[in-house]
Amino acid sequence: MTVATFRKRGPYQWQAQVRKRGYPLQTKTFETKAAAETWARATEHEMDQGLFVSRAEAESTTLGELLERYLAEITPQKKGAGPESARIRALLRHPLMKRYVASIRGVDMARYRDERLKKVCSGTAKRDLVILSHMFEVARKEWGIHAYNPVRDIKLPAHAKARNRRLEPGRDGGDSEEGRLLAACREARNPYLLPIVQLALETAMRQGELVGLRWENIDLNRCIAGLPDTKNGESRTVPLSSVAVRVLRKLPRGLHGQVFMGLTTEAIKRAYIRAVRRADIENLRFHDLRHEATTRLFELGLNIMEVASITGHKDLRMLRRYTHLKAEDLARKLA
Repeated sequence: MTVATFRKRGPYQWQAQVRKRGYPLQTKTFETKAAAETWARATEHEMDQGLFVSRAEAESTTLGELLERYLAEITPQKKGAGPESARIRALLRHPLMKRYVASIRGVDMARYRDERLKKVCSGTAKRDLVILSHMFEVARKEWGIHAYNPVRDIKLPAHAKARNRRLEPGRDGGDSEEGRLLAACREARNPYLLPIVQLALETAMRQGELVGLRWENIDLNRCIAGLPDTKNGESRTVPLSSVAVRVLRKLPRGLHGQVFMGLTTEAIKRAYIRAVRRADIENLRFHDLRHEATTRLFELGLNIMEVASITGHKDLRMLRRYTHLKAEDLARKLA
């Protein structure tokens, strides 16, 4: 038998309680008795039908508290834990994090999406929403928090157009963008920025792969570097150019085994942004260096399978965009 009771707690508060054997006591406060009675009837019906799921935790947990738990328990298990941690810490500063989980609706997520799209690119906004969506799913399936996933109710931002940013050569006697960038990296306070950028241009490695390099996986005599754990989950061996070998030979070695001891992707990101600014270069992201290096591999005459073995691209369709060579270079070949 289900029993509902109501108690007036003030001029504008009515507390409803629903009791049923086998279920925890359910209590909720409303501004009117009618609202309290409506909630009690719905709760009684769910209990009688065996459909009741307690929403107490979702109603007493803020979105920020849920995201902090996700950051502590789920993010460390991911390959991109470093960048995702920084992204989540930025998310935690948003006013929406103070709202209770049970009160978050699709319209709130849509408003957040539109607000983000005014400040960041569609890819960044989409990654934020994907994290929130996964958090809601984990909370419901693994943590027993009955919280509906409001991200499922909205349209995610469309994929941004693939970037084809190349380093520009010098014009009118000026230095090339590569020369200015390397010069700015030499002036950086972070001593690892210059070798990281040089290796990125020579190997087409991802930022996280470069930061994670270990000496036991590098053979400078055979000119190869092993990457046992990559973004796509497969290991690969990257050939090292003579320039890359020289860069690595100059680096000090320690007992810890890391090529870049204590370095994080976030530290490289900040140092790189400052270097690009000093070099007076616009719209050049660190990942553009991977695009530049990959395109240079094609310019050297390597075929798509050879390039894929170096860069680690599993989907060859994604690799085709790197074959867009400079029009002036193609014109010289046709002349």
